[in-house]
Amino acid sequence: MGVLMSRRQTVERVQKVSLAVSAFKDGLREQPSTRRRAEAGTSRRGTLEQEVQEGEEEASAGPSQPEESSASKAAWERLRDGRGVEPEEFDRANRFTPPAFIRPKRELHDDEPPDISLEQREQIVNDEMCEICEVWTAESLFPCRICPRVYHDGCLRRMGYLQKDSTVEVTETAHTETGWSCYYCDNLNLLLTEEEMYSLMETLKNCKIIPGTCLTLDDFLHYKHLVHKQQFERPMAEAQEEQAALQFNALDPDKKGHIEWQDFLSHESIQLLQKLRPQNALLRLLTLKERERARAVFLALDQDNDGFIGEGECRQARHTWFRKHQKEMLSCNVSISHVGPISEGSPASSRNGKSPEKILPATKQEEASIDWPRFLRENVAYMLAARPNSAALHLQPPA
Repeated sequence: MGVLMSRRQTVERVQKVSLAVSAFKDGLREQPSTRRRAEAGTSRRGTLEQEVQEGEEEASAGPSQPEESSASKAAWERLRDGRGVEPEEFDRANRFTPPAFIRPKRELHDDEPPDISLEQREQIVNDEMCEICEVWTAESLFPCRICPRVYHDGCLRRMGYLQKDSTVEVTETAHTETGWSCYYCDNLNLLLTEEEMYSLMETLKNCKIIPGTCLTLDDFLHYKHLVHKQQFERPMAEAQEEQAALQFNALDPDKKGHIEWQDFLSHESIQLLQKLRPQNALLRLLTLKERERARAVFLALDQDNDGFIGEGECRQARHTWFRKHQKEMLSCNVSISHVGPISEGSPASSRNGKSPEKILPATKQEEASIDWPRFLRENVAYMLAARPNSAALHLQPPA
């Protein structure tokens, strides 16, 4: 599988790249900043086909080949290290130093069934101090809807994880039922171990996928065909291609004709987790808030309190697990279409003293009953896939 770098080597390499980028940017300070941003924006927003064509043209030119090789190497290093902010975009002046992400490691007991009781509720308590500056300032802290971490919006901005558009989203949704995922939980790729990340990178390289690029429908289907043929040594069936097209539409909710790189990476990360890890191992990835949310959903569906729900009700939870943007929820009733626990300070948490998890169950017919452990196993992948703040559905449930 190749040689994996140690954490120390990784940190040293990241520091060297940062120093090199800083020196390079200092040499370009006198050039117009608007031109640099426009050129960077154009290169980032291109489709995969355009990127490949430009790369071939530059490679054939000769003199620019060293720079292209260096840029490509830096892109793969950012992918390996789980960093989403590209150096050429990030102004280090007046910024905090981003944390070094440490990928998880598999434990010996990961594949054993975890003890997640339906009756025993777990108390949700958020951290008291900002994860970044470690300062307590009460109500100005914004909680993550997945983990107990809390943040100042100013600290997130200085870290480079909060841009102008996302500032409004954090301030408007962090204390609501919709919730907001921090930069740890928003990135599903950080759930992969080093070995799993290496496997994903090898697949992307073999399929000529360039990190940071957007993918059109043709790019996405071509990639899916290559991956399927490599894995099963036979072409993908027509029904499977139709399912892949539905997944593309789910990843492109705004109908832009392409999917963003981060959404594609999150989709591939959760797909790889499903492929390489058993459901018990995936259940161990759920946080306390996600477990409590799952309990609330199951208890709301179990109207007769017998500890079982129908398959139709389970499918209902699976299809409506993913949250929507706040602007889409203003004109609709609250349901489990948004994932994440209610903040204790949210007005909705004490509205009329009733739980917001009021779900109308489907009519029970002659169907198999599903208990709590099976409900968790069949929904865990969708609960994890619902973590990102993006409106895209990173794991399209089957019809």
